[in-house]
Amino acid sequence: MPELTAQSRVEAPVEEVFAWHERPGALDRLMPPWAGVQVLERRGGLRDGDRVVLEVRKGPLRCRWYARHFDYEAGRRFCDEQVEGPFAEWVHMHDFLPHEAGGCLLRDRVRYRLPLGAVGALIAGRDIRKQLTRVFGHRHRTVREDLLRHGRFSDRGSLRIAITGASGLVGRALDAYLGGGGHSVWRVVRRATQPDAPEIGWNPAAGSIERSKLEGIDAVIHLAGENIAAGRWTTQRKQAIRNSRVLSTELLARTLADLDARPRVLVCASAVGYYGHRGDEPVDESAAAGDGFLADVCRQWEAASEPAREAGIRVVNLRLGMVLAVSGGALPRMLTPFKWCLGGPVGTGRQQVSWIASEDLVGCVEHALFNDTLAGPVNATSPQPVSNREFVRTLGQVLRRPTVARMPAAVVRLLFGQMGTELLLSGVRAMPGRLQSSGFAFLYPDLVSALRRELGLFDFHAERAAGTEIHFA
Repeated sequence: MPELTAQSRVEAPVEEVFAWHERPGALDRLMPPWAGVQVLERRGGLRDGDRVVLEVRKGPLRCRWYARHFDYEAGRRFCDEQVEGPFAEWVHMHDFLPHEAGGCLLRDRVRYRLPLGAVGALIAGRDIRKQLTRVFGHRHRTVREDLLRHGRFSDRGSLRIAITGASGLVGRALDAYLGGGGHSVWRVVRRATQPDAPEIGWNPAAGSIERSKLEGIDAVIHLAGENIAAGRWTTQRKQAIRNSRVLSTELLARTLADLDARPRVLVCASAVGYYGHRGDEPVDESAAAGDGFLADVCRQWEAASEPAREAGIRVVNLRLGMVLAVSGGALPRMLTPFKWCLGGPVGTGRQQVSWIASEDLVGCVEHALFNDTLAGPVNATSPQPVSNREFVRTLGQVLRRPTVARMPAAVVRLLFGQMGTELLLSGVRAMPGRLQSSGFAFLYPDLVSALRRELGLFDFHAERAAGTEIHFA
């Protein structure tokens, strides 16, 4: 029976590494975004008899993976085995040991057997080894990076954090990341709240919110808003985009300002669309608002948070660039044409792309929560923006695909109208001046490393240099 062993040195105490694995959000953080695995249900935690249900997706195929935990030893070890799922047999042992150089030796050992015996091993054995190497490379890097970043604020204690838009791309990532950091995350939801669940109900269109549940919340992260790229910008669609941001922010800011126990900080999403089209000109947070629909929406969006600021709440308006995430947003839409060798520049390709790696964005939000010097507009972008032509060339190199199928500007305007003009043909070179001056350190400042991280295309020489070893027996 094949056996995989993956081990790393993590620069954190054994007890803290083990505790991270037990926290809400850790399992979601460990699931690679490109692997097609989703956590459907948890019954308990990591103790003997606790269970988890996963959905494994491969193209149009779906299957359930039921796993049961056993051999739990607090601070030292836990195991899980497949009860039902895609493998004929799967047993995963997690060990947490003191490392001779300090910190923790994190070791995963997996014994597995494929269906159909020798035939299954012959057909899929090599591919499974490759996939497992990528999966465990992701897992160990995530543990190292998350604990490193959380450790910078370990003396500040845990927070009760409310998140609007928690079901969106950024909200899901933050929910898992902050939960893994030991914080209590409360999701602000439009549906009926579940009894005893950490949820706060609201209806921005009706101007209602469960105010009593916000009392005593330490921090609020406001991400809610209609998807700006979901369709052509009709008059009705533009009004929905504007209202979903401005009205919800007004309701939230007024409510927080009127609480008896107000939060210390409100991190409110905005976008680099605030600057409009700026060509090659580098811009920082001191730049004035630009022209266009998005710039006008962002200006009103940020202004709507003023009641919270006037009430003494520290407000951070995060002007987000394009978030690189394979689980949603712009990147997965690009991957399909690139896989068919149809990727290429849009329009002239000279328009600037201000982007940020998903892993850096969650760290950026945590930094904003705890850094008392940050207030007002903050560009949440990589320090290395690129042109559209450079972006597609780099993506093509990472995917090993050509980038010659240019989309003319006239076709963009015909297909997408104003949305295409402002989202695809315009650009801004937004620089993260305030983030960097406040001490934020990017893990993935360059586009190649960010894309390889998100797509699971690791440099395993670099992984070994970082202390991760993966081998099969």
